[in-house]
This record gives sequence, structure tokens and C-alpha cells, in this order.
Amino acid sequence: MLGTTMDFPLTLQHVFERGTQLFPNREIVTGGLGPRHRYTYREMGQRVHRLASAFQRLGLQPGERVATFGWNHYRHLEMYFAIPMQGAVLHTLNIRLFHDQLTYIVNHAADRFIVVDRSLLPVLQKLAPTFDTVEKLIVVDDGADCEVGDALDYEELLASGAEHFDFPRLDENTAAMMCYTSGTTDNPKGVAYSHRALTLHSFGASLADSLGVSQRDTVLAVVPMFHANAWGLPYASTLVGAKQVFPGNSMAAERVLELMQDEGVTLGAGVPTIWIGALPLLQAGKYDLSTVTRIACGGSAAPRGLIDAYDKLGLNIVHAWGMTEMSPLGSVSVPLVELDAADPAVRLDFKACQGMAVPGVEARVLDGDGQQVAWDGQTMGELIVRGPWVTATYYNDDRSAASFTSDGWFRTGDIVVMHPNGFIEIADRTKDVIKSGGEWISSVALENALMAHPKVQEAAVIGVPDERWSERPMACVVPRPEFKGTVTEEELSTFLAQQFAKWWLPEHYLFLVELPKTSVGKFDKKAMRAQYAQVSI
Repeated sequence: MLGTTMDFPLTLQHVFERGTQLFPNREIVTGGLGPRHRYTYREMGQRVHRLASAFQRLGLQPGERVATFGWNHYRHLEMYFAIPMQGAVLHTLNIRLFHDQLTYIVNHAADRFIVVDRSLLPVLQKLAPTFDTVEKLIVVDDGADCEVGDALDYEELLASGAEHFDFPRLDENTAAMMCYTSGTTDNPKGVAYSHRALTLHSFGASLADSLGVSQRDTVLAVVPMFHANAWGLPYASTLVGAKQVFPGNSMAAERVLELMQDEGVTLGAGVPTIWIGALPLLQAGKYDLSTVTRIACGGSAAPRGLIDAYDKLGLNIVHAWGMTEMSPLGSVSVPLVELDAADPAVRLDFKACQGMAVPGVEARVLDGDGQQVAWDGQTMGELIVRGPWVTATYYNDDRSAASFTSDGWFRTGDIVVMHPNGFIEIADRTKDVIKSGGEWISSVALENALMAHPKVQEAAVIGVPDERWSERPMACVVPRPEFKGTVTEEELSTFLAQQFAKWWLPEHYLFLVELPKTSVGKFDKKAMRAQYAQVSI
């Protein structure tokens, strides 16, 4: 038998030890409503050992779940390592979910402990009687004025631990973390991530033709730490030794931009609504973001107009796509060398695509009969994926089978076209695509075009019932503040008619003060359909 390579498990211990040993003096900074906190990787490592020891003394066993209910901050990062490295599972709870969904998730995951920020404690105190398995709440003091009752204090718990903890040698396929989907149409689904998946995902995020996270970076994860592991950035940043910046308990555009300016951020990451809100402040010249080399934008499609506006400010938005089920990174729109000499409008077209599948992820597009479609940039189909950090099943959920093909590929539910160069362009979600007269209309394409109009701040397009055509598109529009009450249906229709066939154009417009959003900052089209489905068109 030929010898091969060492039996080296891909676990978060490697990520943790590389970061703390090779980059002990790199900073980890937390902003928020109070004073900034800063310490080093060395200090983080010391506290992780104590925290792991303290949880073991609480009786935490391998495989048991510890939930977190908190903002982005350094103590949340400590839990990212201390809990999974001892063989338990960290379960991040979405702080913006409806109460009945939180109860479902906590009970479905059978969480034993919940670590909660003090400012969020009242929510869990109210829900505590509905939790079946939770033994204790552990409170992280973020300065809020709130009675903690019989909850444990995080710092006191940590101080009770030993200086050193002997982390066990884990099987790399051991579950390390859990996240649940947003549950926009049904109960949320649980996704368990293995140590192997998270480690390989960290390598994937660090590749030059991916997000390119490196030790030269200062990384600000505006995306919540409960949203698909903050897109894996805390782990990738630790692996390579990047300086990490967390926004704490305030994700207001002003505070985010101030952090980026003051801490010399090179890579920011967040959903489009964050960068839409920040754009007027940047256009007014209020902040110096000259250190920023790229802004990762994902979670939902970034409008072409937004990408163009940031380009004009010298800020590079890198469009990324992924899902909770993918840990989450799937594709990144890093420009191909072949596009260097292309017309600027063509380059912008491809920047607005979701990009090419990152190394480690394979992608296909299937039509309604399960056959692969042509890579022609026109033929729509459902995107399916597979890879080492793509889930193989939902946790303890009999809905799993419907989400996978017979040969094990994951059905994303995204309707896309694949360009000849391998760039993925999302046309819609299967539940959001508008089916009019037997043809598909992409709500995403219409939204992107509307948000490129100079008088429009946000736009969402939904399908509403139509007796003749089954469905027709309706546009929900939030004008820019200075154009409130002055933008008209006629000028928007004229603007869209330059880009789309007449039968694609919305037949009705609603001008709103704001658009409803989901718990992770996406436009909540389910809520819009429920509210406006009976609008006469």
C-alpha cells in the first residue's frame, strides 16, 4: 500500500491556533453605542481557553448546543471558538425573528444554554417559559439597563475557567455550528456545519479570486454574526491573521462608516440595504474610505445602479452570492482578465452578476425537466450546487428530500442564467419569479433597473394576480427623500421601456415610505404580496 499524507483533521482548532500563535498582536476591535473595545489575538486566545473550561465546569457535553442571541462583538467571536473546539455545537439565533419562530428554533435544536446580550435579554426573558430544554441564560453586559434575574454573568463565568483547556482531537466531520434559515414561507430549517466544512470555507474565502481575505486586511463584518456565520469572515480572518472590526450593537450607516474610516478597514461586508443607506453620506463626502479596497455585497442582489454609484466614488463593490445551506459562500464576481479590455458598460454588467463559482463549489443550471440548460446568458433555469461546505441535509427535518436532486445536488431555489464565461446571473427566486402568460419575468432585473433611476432609493417588484395573464408585475418604490411626491409612474415606465419589452413593464406602482424587510435585511416580498395582492391592476 502506498503511503499518502498525514491524518490531519480539518478542525477549527487549526484556524484558532494559527491565528493566535502567528499573529498574537493583531487587533480585534468592537464599536457600538459605547466606548470601543480593543484587544489582541493573544488576549482573545487566553479568554477562549478560560471560556471553554468554564463551560465544561457547567457540565456542557460534546454534541450539546449552546445558543447565542447577540450582536457582532469580540465576546461573540470568543464563543465562535470556545464552544465548537470542545466538541459542542454553537447555535447562533437570529435576533430579528418572530417570537414563535425563536421558540421553534430553540426547541428544535434542543439548546441547553443561551448566551444573550443584556440589551436583548427582555426578549428571551419573555420567551423563557416556552423553551423546553434551556437550563440557563448567560448574559453579556453591553451596558443596557435591564434586570438580569437569575442569569449568569458572562465575565464571571469566564473568570471561573482555568487558564488552559486541553481541546480534544475531534473528528473533522463533527458538527461545529448551527444556523437556521430565515423561514419566510414555513418554519425555519436547521443547517449544521462541520469543522471540515468551516475550515475549507475559510480557505475558500481567502483565495485571491474569491474574497481574498489576507493578513494585510482589516475586515469589518457588518453582516450579522447570526446570519450564516457572518459569511464565514470571523473564521477566515482568524485563519490568515487579519485585523477584525465588529460594529457592536449599532449598525447605523453613520457608525459603520465611522468605524471603517477610523480603523482603516480594507474589506467591508454587508447586505445591499447597508450600502444603500450609506451611499448618500458617502456622496456628501462625509467620510474618508480611502483604505477600502473592496466591499463584499450579498444576501440579495446588489442593484447595478448601486455598484455603479460606488464605482464613481472609487469604491469597489464585489458582488457575492451564497446561502445559509452553503456556509454560505457560493460565487464571487471577480472580474476576469478577458474583461479588462471590454467596454466599461460590459464590465459593469458582469460586476452586477453573482460571479463565478468559487473553487470548491460546482454549479449547474437545470430546466423544468431536470436537463442542463445552455450557458448562453439567456436560458433560465434553477441553480443547483454541490461542494465540501454545502449541506447534505437539513437537521432533523423531513423536508430535506425536496431540496436535493436524486444524485445529491442541492437545489438553491434561485432562477438564473449562466453566461458562456461561467458567470452566474440570478434572475429570481423560484417563489418570486413572476409568471405572466406562460412566460417568466425577472423581478430582480426590474428592481435593479428601477434602483438605477436617479430618483429611486429602493424598489421591489412583486407578482399580483391577473385574470388574463395569471400574474403581472407591480413595483413598490421608495423615492429618494428629495424626490418624494415628485417621481411619477410615467417617468419610471419610460425609463424601464428603454431596457425591457413592453410586456415586462409593471402595470402599477406603489410609492411607499419604506419597504418591509426580513430578519436579515432582504426585501420581504412575502409581506408585500400579502399586503398588496388585492391591489387592482
